[in-house]
Amino acid sequence: MRRLIPTGDAARPVAFAEVPLPVPEPDETLVKVEAFAPNRGETFLLERPRPGLLPGKDIAGLVVQAAADGSGPGVGTRVVGHPARGGWAEYAAVPTHSLAVLPPRIDAVRAAALPLAGITALRLLRAAGSLAGRRVLLTGASGGVGHYVTELAVGAGAELTAVTATPVRGARLAELGAEVVHDVAAARGPFDVVLESTGGPDLPRALSKVRPGGTLVWFGQASRTPVTLDFFELLGGPERVTIQHFHYAGAPYAPDLATLVRLVEQRRLRPEIGRVADWAETAGTLVDLRERRIRGKAVLTTGEER
Repeated sequence: MRRLIPTGDAARPVAFAEVPLPVPEPDETLVKVEAFAPNRGETFLLERPRPGLLPGKDIAGLVVQAAADGSGPGVGTRVVGHPARGGWAEYAAVPTHSLAVLPPRIDAVRAAALPLAGITALRLLRAAGSLAGRRVLLTGASGGVGHYVTELAVGAGAELTAVTATPVRGARLAELGAEVVHDVAAARGPFDVVLESTGGPDLPRALSKVRPGGTLVWFGQASRTPVTLDFFELLGGPERVTIQHFHYAGAPYAPDLATLVRLVEQRRLRPEIGRVADWAETAGTLVDLRERRIRGKAVLTTGEER
């Protein structure tokens, strides 16, 4: 079968290779991949790929071999999956605890856009607590996670301010009900909750916008610049603010995937997909995703989507 593997070349991060079919573990299904969605964090890993790196966490496709232990869906079932690795291939082995069944009305392209960004959004909002009537600031809002957080938070009753680099990248967020600004300094605080994903100088600026006793949830560093906090500057800011580190990972993923599928089917969640292309165009798409030339998610298709 064909698989995309790292090249170590920033201008062409992946190339096709012929490899054997994966051999599933007893609790894994073999999925014929119809579509997959790269994440910006994966583009960073490809800059200096470690030996044996097999990227690919977000896939949708068709079960062609059921799990030997009897768990999970049967052969012929359409699924969305979140394997630990290896999804940029014709076939992928996926643990049954990281699969959800797709209804007929959800195509592989939309399904592939769900896993990492959608699971992150769900778990991030759970960490933030009840949002009804609360003021929320979201930085780095124009990516896949940001669109899902915005739609879910506004739907839950939050008054959300989203920070994006440009008006174009914020247009869809405004349609979803967010107030959009293009600099953290322009956000009109105070906020009950800040969801911070850019790091660098934006985190201390966002921290200064939190109300006394409020919370900042730090879930990313998209700027790739470390954060510096000055103790004495904090003394002049809001009191008793909690800074909470967040990372989405931790199986099982199946319940959250099923929730995302249900929300999409009910039209309460609409994946923002900025590009759909054949997987022959993966290398160029990864570069554009890394350089923030794609709004929302990018999805690559293998030619087998249904």
